[in-house]
Amino acid sequence: MNNNRAISFLIGSLLLASLCLLLAIYFGSVYFSFAEFRALFSGHGSEVAKTIIFDIRLPEILNAFIVGALLALAGTLMQALLRNPLADPYILGVSGGAATATLCGMLLGFGLFQLRCLAYLGALAAIFLVFILARSPKHWSPVKLLLTGVVLAAGWGAIISFILSISPDSDLHGLLFWLIGNIQGTDFSYSGFVILISGLFISLWIAKPLDLLLHGETLAQTLGVNLKSLYLIIYLLGALLTATAVSIAGTIGFVGLIVPHIIRLCIGSRHRFLIPCSVLIGGSLLILADTAARTLFAPEQLPVGIFTVFIGVPVFLYLLLRGS
Repeated sequence: MNNNRAISFLIGSLLLASLCLLLAIYFGSVYFSFAEFRALFSGHGSEVAKTIIFDIRLPEILNAFIVGALLALAGTLMQALLRNPLADPYILGVSGGAATATLCGMLLGFGLFQLRCLAYLGALAAIFLVFILARSPKHWSPVKLLLTGVVLAAGWGAIISFILSISPDSDLHGLLFWLIGNIQGTDFSYSGFVILISGLFISLWIAKPLDLLLHGETLAQTLGVNLKSLYLIIYLLGALLTATAVSIAGTIGFVGLIVPHIIRLCIGSRHRFLIPCSVLIGGSLLILADTAARTLFAPEQLPVGIFTVFIGVPVFLYLLLRGS
């Protein structure tokens, strides 16, 4: 795939993200005419409009972009690690491990920082558990890793169901809403933004080794890639990205699966382009899903995870059929 096409796709992804941001600011459960919207950004809008747009709507939209970008970036890394386009944090059970640990912390009354630490530990535990159980005497099989992740994801789901079944009735609705994937009412996540930017730079730093890894471990080692260091970076970074997304918005599925794969079909597998495009498209996708969650049944707001599943399930089934 030539560089000009990849660069054009990257610029188009940036424009799409900007357009999604503007549309999400404009549309919501409270309607503003175009004249009111223009007056607001020229400094003459009403105080009510300013509160709704800048204090309620904009932080939620930015968090939606951050969460979508985190999940898409984590999916890109895991697909490169497993050399399988069906890998992502949700399918492999990493989101489930982070969610299980976070739910336990919520029931114990832990604070935000403690919850994020628990989410990170849960995601790490899920990743290492998948790789330990899928380990064969000589090497890891990508297919075995994927199947092990799917089974463990079901196990995490059972544990989450048990936690919910013994939770107090007063907490149950909030836990369920968060678990499905909810960004409503969240303050802007500065830590999530910092982790996203840091993860993006680290991922671009290892872009060339990731390209070599796609051609097999033997070739990558021959060309000087330190596989142990590369795997460790992917494990830790993938867990951190997933845990941060889960701590902000709960378990949102399929973003890390469909975004990198679709981009790979469009521009190829070179990670110096695939990584930034995944961040932009993943963020844009979740902004659109959040906008739909806020507007389709207004004034009620649905969990954003419902809309990502509606998109992800048919795409995932298509990929399975295509792969077979």
